[in-house]
Amino acid sequence: MMDKILVEEKLKLMANRRPQILGHKEYLKTAVLLPLVEYQNNLCILFEKRAADLNVQPGEICFPGGQIEAIDQGAKEAAVRETCEELGLDTGDIEVVAPLDIFVSPFNLIVNPFVGRIKDYQKIKINSEVEYVFYVPLNYLLKIEPPCAPLGLKLVLPQGYPYDLIPHGRNYPYRDARYPQYFYLWEKEVIWGLTARILNHFLDLLQSNQEEIN
Repeated sequence: MMDKILVEEKLKLMANRRPQILGHKEYLKTAVLLPLVEYQNNLCILFEKRAADLNVQPGEICFPGGQIEAIDQGAKEAAVRETCEELGLDTGDIEVVAPLDIFVSPFNLIVNPFVGRIKDYQKIKINSEVEYVFYVPLNYLLKIEPPCAPLGLKLVLPQGYPYDLIPHGRNYPYRDARYPQYFYLWEKEVIWGLTARILNHFLDLLQSNQEEIN
């Protein structure tokens, strides 16, 4: 049992607490970098095609990034570290410009995206996780309207769920989840899924006014 004095002490401590995402301890925390690159006289965005022999998302298009490790001071450092590992760069080759919005996936994943610059693409030497990289001009991405197909998610309740403890039991009106799936097409590549969602968010910010950006 907690007495009133201890409760008050805890409340004072909470006053300066920095809020986090509820349930974050059960989520895998990752960070990615949306890399801007000067390539063939165009400001471009770099994308990776993941190697076909990877266990997770083999052969898919993505931004460089990965899991936030204990050695990382934070999400930004993780994004830079992973980018350096995958593209064979040094930390001095990358400039992180700004954080983008954090994405909380329904699949127990928290993604911290950042936009940054790779100062010299000619220094890139991909590692075994990457099949190849390609560059898409930013102006091309800004002018196209990508196809969008809303993705729906339904709850599947486990056997033994305590329906007797909630109003309306088995007839409780749970809401279905819906979020957009964008598809950006470039030559033979299809940029979709979370990568396209982050890309779309960044492009929206570029075309927003100051109030919307802040």
